[in-house]
Amino acid sequence: MRVVLNGTIGDLLPSALAVALSPIPIVAIVGVLGGQHARTAGPAFAAGWIAGLVTVSTAVVLLVAGTTDPGGDDAGLDWWKIAIGILFLAMAAKQWTKRPRRDATPEEPSWMATLDRAGPGRAAVLGAALAAANPKNLALTLTAAASIAEAGLDTTGTALALAVYVVIGSTTVAGSVAFHLAAGERAARPLAEIKQFMADNNAVIMTVVLLLLGAKLLGDGLAGL
Repeated sequence: MRVVLNGTIGDLLPSALAVALSPIPIVAIVGVLGGQHARTAGPAFAAGWIAGLVTVSTAVVLLVAGTTDPGGDDAGLDWWKIAIGILFLAMAAKQWTKRPRRDATPEEPSWMATLDRAGPGRAAVLGAALAAANPKNLALTLTAAASIAEAGLDTTGTALALAVYVVIGSTTVAGSVAFHLAAGERAARPLAEIKQFMADNNAVIMTVVLLLLGAKLLGDGLAGL
């Protein structure tokens, strides 16, 4: 079981890292941490993010597990990987066409302009929404859930795999909060620099992540047929 669990964690690692490296949640949490309610709103955002990720990943794993034959010849799952792989490649192409030209300043969503005034309640809801209702996160969670369901793990193994996925997917959000709480005002500058870098390179980062994941899923799906 340990070998199977390790293999499953290896399979879901790319999806978990892609969730963690998604620029929008990083920009959002840094915006919240730069506000007047940072010490309460920051942890609330992180709690909402983790709760949203736990909820959606658990629900998807249960759904996929109910339609998968663990260890069997499941062509349906291979076709699902192919479909998600093609979707990721299409999303990568869209991100690339949306990238800002040379000296152009990326447009910031209007809802981000008021993040520095967000209280704990709004921050928690925003964190949960970005984790659970983001289409990219849902697609990434589907790929991780497929890996877990396909492995045929027992309840403990499934819970551990889900925990690893959530922990890795939350490292940047929770890490930003922990850094701010530990370093105080000294955290402002490095967090602001990270926020700016992520905002400026959002399209390029997501293009690369989606391209790599799309190619991997497409290859895995084709190899399984």
